[in-house]
Amino acid sequence: MAEVLNQSEVDALLAAVDSGEVKASKSDAPTQVFSSRRKAPGPEAEIRPYDFKRPERVSKDQMRALENLHEGFSRNFGAALSGFLRTIMEVKVASIEQMTFSEFTHSLPNPTCFNLLSAEPLEGNMCLEISPLVVYPVIDRLLGGSNADLFIPQRPLTAIERRLVQKILDRAMRALEEAWASVLPLKFKLEETESNPQLVQIVPPNEVVVVVGFEMKMGGRAGTMSLCIPYNVIEPVVEKLSNQSWAAYKRNRRDDQLRNRVAGHLDAARLTVTCILADSTIKLGDLMNLQVGDVVVTEKPATAPLTIAIGAKRKFIGHIGQYRGNRAFKVTRPFTPKDRV
Repeated sequence: MAEVLNQSEVDALLAAVDSGEVKASKSDAPTQVFSSRRKAPGPEAEIRPYDFKRPERVSKDQMRALENLHEGFSRNFGAALSGFLRTIMEVKVASIEQMTFSEFTHSLPNPTCFNLLSAEPLEGNMCLEISPLVVYPVIDRLLGGSNADLFIPQRPLTAIERRLVQKILDRAMRALEEAWASVLPLKFKLEETESNPQLVQIVPPNEVVVVVGFEMKMGGRAGTMSLCIPYNVIEPVVEKLSNQSWAAYKRNRRDDQLRNRVAGHLDAARLTVTCILADSTIKLGDLMNLQVGDVVVTEKPATAPLTIAIGAKRKFIGHIGQYRGNRAFKVTRPFTPKDRV
């Protein structure tokens, strides 16, 4: 969120350096380091300002863990949006940094799509901001548009547009729950939607927050999304966010939610079930002379158990019979590799 000079300002600065009005800084000049026990530094000592209102409260390891965590969120969220919009939506982490809440809100455009999310059992709110450069193309896509000559209006979202954006936020919150489940099971809920970020004060202006910036692309349209996480919200679980403990916790944890979701999708899958009566050999000449009514005799007794196969894999052993006028197979036990049925 650093301030960037435009081209005219850069040209004016270079012209001032060439004319001698502004002296160029010497990066290779030695920096004098001094202690309070020694005498006061001379005029040649370099003194750098330090802002005590902005301490680095989240360590580098925890920042890397947060970045890895939200990279998983971006992949899941992009896949969910691609399936929902029936087009390719790319979402990736662009940046992650610490700043004050006032710096974050002042860096956002007005109006924008600014959403407050609660994350139980954590106290406080997180902020999810989606740029209008992405919101309006998504709304246009949902309403059947082509995004060819789309005009981005500079106004707050209407009631109908907020209902459509709600579908996007629902998928974002589900992806956040899946990503944070590796650290702590959270339940995200949309508390409020605002168009002017300056009107929202969830923490004091000088409170340290972690801002995760995302880049979103859909066809020829691109925009940003920002997730603001106040430090006081994640302070109870900040120790779990170190890279080593987070990775070990994720490896040792059984992801029951993922397994149940996959099993739920597989429940509706159709399978072919085949009952194998017997295996036998026959001469090619006998096969060519087979007629309707001929009997093929095998070495297997009629009372012997049979094998049922699911797909091409033998699965159960049992007996064939009838049940309510239909052919049926009664399962006796599972098939094992040692069986010679």
